[in-house]
Amino acid sequence: MPKRLGLALVLLFVLGGCIHVDVFSGKGPLQETKISGEGTEKVLLIDISGALTTSTPSGLFPGPSLPARLKEELTKAEKDEHIKAIVLRINTPGGTVTSSDILYHELQEFKQKRGVPIIASIMDLGTSGGYYVAMASDYIFAHPSTITGSIGVIMLTINAQGLLEKVGIHPAAIVSGPKKSMGSPFRAMKDEERAIFQDVIDRLYARFLTVVEKGRPKLHKTRIRQLADGRIYTADIAQAEGLIDEIGYLDDAIEWAIKSAQLTDAQVVTYTRKSRDAHQNIYSHFEPPVMGQLGFPQINANTFIGALHGGTPQMLYMWIP
Repeated sequence: MPKRLGLALVLLFVLGGCIHVDVFSGKGPLQETKISGEGTEKVLLIDISGALTTSTPSGLFPGPSLPARLKEELTKAEKDEHIKAIVLRINTPGGTVTSSDILYHELQEFKQKRGVPIIASIMDLGTSGGYYVAMASDYIFAHPSTITGSIGVIMLTINAQGLLEKVGIHPAAIVSGPKKSMGSPFRAMKDEERAIFQDVIDRLYARFLTVVEKGRPKLHKTRIRQLADGRIYTADIAQAEGLIDEIGYLDDAIEWAIKSAQLTDAQVVTYTRKSRDAHQNIYSHFEPPVMGQLGFPQINANTFIGALHGGTPQMLYMWIP
């Protein structure tokens, strides 16, 4: 009886308006929210934040994955003739190769269909997969304190054989061929297996270089390869090397988008499912990159231990110090 009484009181508070529970967060159709500006024409602000992955966000009421959300937003924007430009607010250390490529592909497809300018504005981080996505834009701004670059591929796996032997665990795998268990964390990697993985990484790296060559046509292929050794760059160095176009703030990127669309003024809008703030601005719902305890980008444990739960080592366009 006390449990039922407690539940009833909670329901009374919720229904009575004393407690607000956003039950439908991440659900329902997209709604356009005006942030600033005037006029009938619009600049759409899109977030590319956090670790880039095709996984659905965790939580009690999770929303769509990042690629699914971007696809949904671009589909809505494609039908709105008043959307004259897009600003990408990028804040990510990167993520999986596939998710990075999907985001890039969808932005390229939208640009071909609508022909509107896409401007990237990199915030804290626009590294690896984040930089890959920025290559779909026509012009790249970076915040004065931005870290970008880290062009390359990384594969994460571990060798727990020694640890398991210390605790008396001897895992065994029955395989159909000698390469079926390559990358297993339960044994050391053989030279031949390492060469196979290296070939895969080299091919994915070549794809990354091709995307950068297309996105930075003024940079010679040889120079791109020199810059793409995995290192990170501050905004000033990135600009000097031609990896970005200009150092500026999000406001500057929006103004450039309006100018690129040959408009004198425009509304800045974004798509949401349910407004969480009474007063919207260009930094509303600003998500930081996924950061660890020491400030390093993080992803979930499965990325690091790969095959421990039957998965495989992951290929990543991601900055992971």
